Amino acid sequence: MMIHPSYRFVREEDFPPCLFNMNKVNHWFRRGFCCVCAEAKTQTSAPIEADTCTSLIKQCGTSLHSLKTFHASMLKSHLHRNLHFLTNLIAQYASLGSVSYAYSLFSSTPSADLFLWNVMIRGLVDNSHYHHAILLYKQMLRLGIQPDNFTFPFIIKACSCLRHFEFGIRVHQDVVKFGYQSQVFISNSLITMYGKCDKYELSRQVFDEMPEKNAVSWSAIIGACSQDDRCKEGFSLFRQMLSEGSRPSRGAILNAMACVRSHEEADDVYRAVVENGLDFDQSVQSAAAGMFARCGRVEVARKLFDGIMSKDLVTWATTIEAYVKADLPLEALGLLKQMMLQGIFPDAITLLGVIRACSTLASFQLAHIVHGIITTGFFYNQLLAVETALIDLYVKCGSLTYARKVFDGMQERNIITWSAMISGYGMHGWGREALNLFDQMKASVKPDHITFVSILSACSHSGLVAEGWECFNSMARDFGVTPRPEHYACMVDILGRAGKLDEACDFIERMPVRPNAAVWGALLGACRIHLNVDLAEMVARTLFDLDPYNAGRYVILYNIYTLTGKRKEADSIRKLMKNRGVKKIAGCSVIEIKNKLYAFVAGDRSHPQTDLIYSELERLMDRIRQEGYTPDINFVLHDVDEETKESTLYLHSEKLAIVFGLLNLGPGSVIRIRKNLRVCGDCHTATKFISKVTGREIVVRDSHRFHHFKNGACSCRDYW
Repeated sequence: MMIHPSYRFVREEDFPPCLFNMNKVNHWFRRGFCCVCAEAKTQTSAPIEADTCTSLIKQCGTSLHSLKTFHASMLKSHLHRNLHFLTNLIAQYASLGSVSYAYSLFSSTPSADLFLWNVMIRGLVDNSHYHHAILLYKQMLRLGIQPDNFTFPFIIKACSCLRHFEFGIRVHQDVVKFGYQSQVFISNSLITMYGKCDKYELSRQVFDEMPEKNAVSWSAIIGACSQDDRCKEGFSLFRQMLSEGSRPSRGAILNAMACVRSHEEADDVYRAVVENGLDFDQSVQSAAAGMFARCGRVEVARKLFDGIMSKDLVTWATTIEAYVKADLPLEALGLLKQMMLQGIFPDAITLLGVIRACSTLASFQLAHIVHGIITTGFFYNQLLAVETALIDLYVKCGSLTYARKVFDGMQERNIITWSAMISGYGMHGWGREALNLFDQMKASVKPDHITFVSILSACSHSGLVAEGWECFNSMARDFGVTPRPEHYACMVDILGRAGKLDEACDFIERMPVRPNAAVWGALLGACRIHLNVDLAEMVARTLFDLDPYNAGRYVILYNIYTLTGKRKEADSIRKLMKNRGVKKIAGCSVIEIKNKLYAFVAGDRSHPQTDLIYSELERLMDRIRQEGYTPDINFVLHDVDEETKESTLYLHSEKLAIVFGLLNLGPGSVIRIRKNLRVCGDCHTATKFISKVTGREIVVRDSHRFHHFKNGACSCRDYW
């Protein structure tokens, strides 16, 4: 069957200019030449024989220049008119990534040969021109050229990569129409395509209907389970595959590893790795290290990682990310340093994981190191995400100055960027600055529910009641954002902190949704600030039902009773906690000195400098007492005498960490402390005096917010 060449005339709408120069191709097409021919004819080379043509095409290997030179020889020998030789030439051009040359030759060939069409479709798919491959497939059907079992896997792959479910269904219908539904390779492609399109049920249907399955079939369905977060089912299929005697492929092993969620499963998969001789495969070893780290078997993960002789970026990145997910940030950062010392630079995904690790540590020095890596310019394609994460990192390290420098220097910002900076101002008690930034944002970006949580929290920390009401009311009125429970909790916090407890209660009663533990928790916190015992008891009863194992709720009510002299009631709360098995979280303060973290608990005597710390602490407490500091023994939760209560206060973890910082940081250095709980009232007062007598700036990040102490005052203005 011969078809006039004009049927395949190239159209702009079919193949956009990003693929190749359309005017040039069409011009040469009208003259009867393709662009490749035009370039090849300018070269000088000897004619070739027909019986060596195919082998010589393949010998061109990876050199596009050699292929063009050989193409010129084909023209002189008129071998380009031979469809078999021309098809091989097209395939070779495509394999070298020169899709434009390949398609130029294809477009000039008036043939309905299916092999030729399959070669061109494969060339487009292999070079990630998935949309163009689908267009060519459609044209093929319009011309009455029937696809075969070699056509479908590539077209299905194009649909899979594009997540084009609708056209994938149409191709599946064509598979059935032309009688290829029993072909195992086509079914495998369909399983993968449906999995990537989030249609697991269809993947499973294709798998179950297959008359025969191979290792790729099992790999594809296990991979579909992993993508759809059906890890239990995926691992069950892996075990079924082994029980049926099917030898797992490398892909099946890797997909099964992604489904592993327990130590036992990890051991089972790795046993299969060893039994099938894949324990020296670098990608398998790298995935295995991540699998064991994810299950908490970090020592096994590190042993596997250390055993990989030639580690590439993927190997390093996988292990670093595994440490981050296992909440082992120091180990993650240690690996990053090793990787860079070996001359391997992290990609954006790895760096984002490292930033998360630094955020957990709240390490200001490490934040500077990460910032330096970012400024190298290697992350252009994902610079927005990286810089936004860096803003959040600086905020959590207590440096709004550096966070704002990064923010102001960004060429592009999205809603996450704005929200991160607004939230940062709120956490540090800079409510007015947060509102100013919120107003700037509204001029260019529509705020979402996360942004409103950030700005309402900022209003709460700064006591901006009227402004908080305006922001809350504008959500639905101006931006169509329906308030969620977290927004109602913020409003309760705003009203409660300001002493408007009755108004907060009325607000809760009028809520269109049922108040959750966060809403009641905000009200209980307000009761602690204003020592409203009756309301606290009512709220606590509700919270003990909604959130019975949250120790913080019990501790707040205990503190309220203690501060109001209700010792009997306070003791009853301690008994209730004991009966319910609820344990108070131990307070811990962390300080970083010379890139090393030091943790302190109350009364800690484990540090090598303990004697020096305690003697300096005693001198420091004498100095601040002379300045007017009086210990608040209400914050001691034990039945002991007054003198013991006072000495116990001195040994709180915050004070120990601050003294350690004074002893080991250079003069004028900012002392940065991170505490896992809310800072106690006595430590807050003492730190103000310490900042005054030492002339040092002290930044304390507790579980709720930041406190910047300087010259005897705190940035919270005692509104916390």
